[in-house]
Amino acid sequence: MRKFNEMYVIGIDHGYGNMKTANCCFKTGLLAYDAEPLFTGDMLVYDGKYYLIGEGHKEFLPDKIRDEDYYILTLVAIAKELQREKLTEAKVIIAAGLPLTWTSGQKKDFAAYLSKNKEVCFTYQKVDYHITVEGVRIYPQGYAAIADFATTMNGVNMVADIGNGTMNVLYMINGRPQAGKMYTEKFGTYQCTLAVREMFMQKTQREINDAIIEEVLITGSANIAPADQKIIRAIATEYVKDIFRRLREHGYDEGTMMLYITGGGGCLVKNFYKFNADRVKFVDDISAAAKGYEYMAEIQLKSGAAV
Repeated sequence: MRKFNEMYVIGIDHGYGNMKTANCCFKTGLLAYDAEPLFTGDMLVYDGKYYLIGEGHKEFLPDKIRDEDYYILTLVAIAKELQREKLTEAKVIIAAGLPLTWTSGQKKDFAAYLSKNKEVCFTYQKVDYHITVEGVRIYPQGYAAIADFATTMNGVNMVADIGNGTMNVLYMINGRPQAGKMYTEKFGTYQCTLAVREMFMQKTQREINDAIIEEVLITGSANIAPADQKIIRAIATEYVKDIFRRLREHGYDEGTMMLYITGGGGCLVKNFYKFNADRVKFVDDISAAAKGYEYMAEIQLKSGAAV
């Protein structure tokens, strides 16, 4: 969160697996109730409804404004940032993003969705908040994560932002993004999770919890039977090979390009692929995109661009 005049710029990365701000990360999931539920630890109350945050898994929806979920999760993200500064009332500018090739087509609608209520009152974790949404800025995913050092990227570079739902690919030449070479594919890490589930069932006739799959994908191992772990690792290895096959289809050449990998998929590349450490770099900060949105919004605001 960055202060600009009397307003606060809050960057929010609306991921399909996790919601991220500059300082916080939480699961993209919620359950709604008409009456107060039994467990209220991480609960938001808004417009007469009760929402338990982090419950369930948000299905992949190319159009994020199809339901109210991302609006509610946005309020949670704002509350978490304000909470750090011990604020309960603030004027905010939301800086968010969309997949590279969807930005131009969905930017206007997504901004309208996030700003549909200028004055918003809600309760999060039993604390009352009152915010005024002064504006919304929408930026392209992928670029945001490298925005603050993009000008130092000499030569030809490729940026691969591998999230839970999508993979965004961007060409950069001497620090400048190439508008004609941007790609978005529905090939995020959740596709790997689904493939593991299916193969595990085929080979063992047992179900496996997603939490175990995620642990293996993130860390490379888990406290499970070696045979079960072998199944997960084999699928993950094939998934990462497919990532690089797709990158090559989009023109990636290891000999002449630097590859920058951002997003949660970076850990899979580290754990399940033999790469040239001199030619492949990782942006490990899970909040890099949210910080990038704030960085770009602040530059625009300081330049005099209207809120």
